[in-house]
Amino acid sequence: MELLWELAGWAGAVAILSAYLAVSMGWLKAGKGFQTANLFGSVAFIINGTLHGAWPSVVTNVAWFLISAVALVRMREVEAPAQSVEAHVQYPGVPDSTGQMAIVEALTEALPVVSVPTAADARLAA
Repeated sequence: MELLWELAGWAGAVAILSAYLAVSMGWLKAGKGFQTANLFGSVAFIINGTLHGAWPSVVTNVAWFLISAVALVRMREVEAPAQSVEAHVQYPGVPDSTGQMAIVEALTEALPVVSVPTAADARLAA
């Protein structure tokens, strides 16, 4: 029976690390599959850590489990949009600046366009 709990711990490690690798490399979107792998991995770590008396690991994985469970529940509650207006590609490791760009565009569109005379304009006027 002890071998079963050890295998559970290793399976949890594989599930969590594989999901993290797949999302980090861009092979998997950080969605339901990622959260489900984290959920099952954390349960396996909780079982293994409890049997070994590794309480810091158990507490960490209970938090990991709760985060994944809440994320999955919230994903079920949110309905997918009917159609996407524009495809947005987010590369792993690159911060998403979409919100910042929207603010810049809103501010620049609100400003009046002012024409600054150049030396060429002065020559044309003369």
